[in-house]
Amino acid sequence: MDVQLKKGLLEICVLAVLKKGDSYGYQIVKDISSCIEMTESTLYPILKRLENSECLSTYSLEHNGRLRKYYRITPTGCERIQEFLNEWDSMTKVYEFIEEANRYE
Repeated sequence: MDVQLKKGLLEICVLAVLKKGDSYGYQIVKDISSCIEMTESTLYPILKRLENSECLSTYSLEHNGRLRKYYRITPTGCERIQEFLNEWDSMTKVYEFIEEANRYE
């Protein structure tokens, strides 16, 4: 898969996981990996970008004597998911156009 396309999809997947509830890095990777391959080293820059764009916020809680950083989706993050879903019709048309052109060999 194209790197830029995958990057954008991974961001939406992270937001989709957080839409279901607050979570932490390792769990986010586990949740997303059932649909698209992702590692923790890929996740953390995405989380930082989403935090910088105010799509998510963070807080820490103690877990087994250590602080664990949790991520929570913000209204801006919810809007970003909706924008992606609204654009999906356009993406489907592009896919169909390319698929049709590929039949001519």
